[in-house]
Amino acid sequence: MDYDQARYSRDDQYEPLLAEKNAARVEIDEEDSPLPAELTRDSVELPDLSEPELARHYTRLSQMNWSVESGPYPLGSCTMKYNPSFTEDVAADPNAAVHPDRSARSVQGSLELLCDLQDYLARIGGMDAVTLQPPAGAAGEFAGILVAKAYHEANGNDRNEVVVPASAHGTNFASAAMAGYDVVELPSDEDGRVDVDALDAALSDDTAALMLTNPNTVGLFERDIVDIAEMVHDVGGLLYYDGANLNALLGRGRPGDMGFDIMHYNVHKTFATPHGGGGPGAGPVGVVEELAPYLPSPRVREKGGNYELFDPEESIGKVHGYQGNWLVLVKAYAYIARLGDEGLTDASAKAVLNANYLASQIDYEVPYDPFHHEFAATAGDRDAADVAKRMLDYGVHPPTTKWPEFVPEAMLTEPTEVENRDSLDDLARAFDAAMADSDEELENAPSKTTARRIDQVTAAREPRLSWRALDDESEE
Repeated sequence: MDYDQARYSRDDQYEPLLAEKNAARVEIDEEDSPLPAELTRDSVELPDLSEPELARHYTRLSQMNWSVESGPYPLGSCTMKYNPSFTEDVAADPNAAVHPDRSARSVQGSLELLCDLQDYLARIGGMDAVTLQPPAGAAGEFAGILVAKAYHEANGNDRNEVVVPASAHGTNFASAAMAGYDVVELPSDEDGRVDVDALDAALSDDTAALMLTNPNTVGLFERDIVDIAEMVHDVGGLLYYDGANLNALLGRGRPGDMGFDIMHYNVHKTFATPHGGGGPGAGPVGVVEELAPYLPSPRVREKGGNYELFDPEESIGKVHGYQGNWLVLVKAYAYIARLGDEGLTDASAKAVLNANYLASQIDYEVPYDPFHHEFAATAGDRDAADVAKRMLDYGVHPPTTKWPEFVPEAMLTEPTEVENRDSLDDLARAFDAAMADSDEELENAPSKTTARRIDQVTAAREPRLSWRALDDESEE
């Protein structure tokens, strides 16, 4: 592939954008506003654009954005899977347009779908009961920890610690802290897995739970998982499964069979619903039978040939409206039902195959293996962020960088099951081409994208949210 092809130099296509921003404006006076004076302005300026101008503006913006429909999106740990369009058609069916306050008698089909989805997820995870309420993976994680807390409190167990591996997602630490627990950080061993001796030292009568991802953040399966589960249970703690990497296990291994007591499902990572970007999403939670009474209320069950909502006996309460984000759950149901057991098993097989094939085609060191659905390559003495930005110039999206921290200059890569061999070969060539470039080229990258390198810290702390061109902001 010639990475200097003109198709990656599209700056001239976007020159009209600033002109559109500076289009004629209409000033409208506002009087007699019911809002307090400090919340109103004397006038408001709106861009005066025709419909074609507006349509072309947003079409150009869409062309400037990268998406999984543009090409590979190998963000390790984030799992940016392609969302099949048929699930959108299912969710758009008029029969899915159900008001949450309708009676159970009048929405039996919807309740049946939710009940079946609970069953699908329970069987996939090896759990006994599932709630669909949490609106995102992190929200499900927090709800799961609250279930663990309610269980311990109901049994008179005064526990104040949650053990979390150093390589865990940041949400693990946050969820435990938000639930009122002290976080005990667990180091990895030299192989990149849980340090069993360190775990033994960390566990005590104060341990409420160990939060674990399996395979872990660098794609390694925890070979000692059965022993780890026994260690946690021996001190009266619970084993929590972060479902971030379930995509590697579908049809081949179930967290419940490994000894996990609670898990959340990231349906955007595993079952191809849209990646929420803050919402709406879904993060169902599954538990073993002993913890089912503490799940959020209400849940759905079949009784006497009908479907009904019910409140678990010791429920932690409602964590989201209705049964969660209904249309996201419809999409997850459609994806699972369409693929079935064989299709889900094939998806995990291809996810693992693609990761291993890609790693074999790039000239980077991968410190930890054998890995499954993702791998952490190292950029060595180059800055991983610079290499990643240079990859943008070669027409591909780069992987996650600088994390996990125990891999120097990490480039955490997860191609998922959706890419074919040609796509992976293109990605591999971009990896190697970026690494082979000079320091100057890396430091000045990207050079061919619409947006150049930005000051990410300032952009995060002082975001510009106005539609006005920058030179107009002084007028506010």
